[in-house]
Amino acid sequence: MYPTLLSLLHLFLATLTFAAPLADETFTTSSTTVGYSTGGGIVGLIVLVLDVLVFIEVLQSKREPSHKLLWCLIVFLFPIVGMLVYFFFSNRQAHKAGGYEPLP
Repeated sequence: MYPTLLSLLHLFLATLTFAAPLADETFTTSSTTVGYSTGGGIVGLIVLVLDVLVFIEVLQSKREPSHKLLWCLIVFLFPIVGMLVYFFFSNRQAHKAGGYEPLP
């Protein structure tokens, strides 16, 4: 169990080093500074909203607490990949919360 956890930690730390910004990522062409546009912000916002929806769905499901924690950690550490794995490979229908019982 520990070698697998250690491998995941190494993978996570390696992705952080690639995601770290460089010293000067803007460049100039004909005296106009070109930098990041709002496209990344919009995509980031969409991923954030979808991840929050996954967190809500996982926490409201009928899964065991350890499985809920594991799914939340996967989505937190790997937002895009974790969200896609959850939506496509988890058994969402079997763990769906039953809803509320009607009042008599």
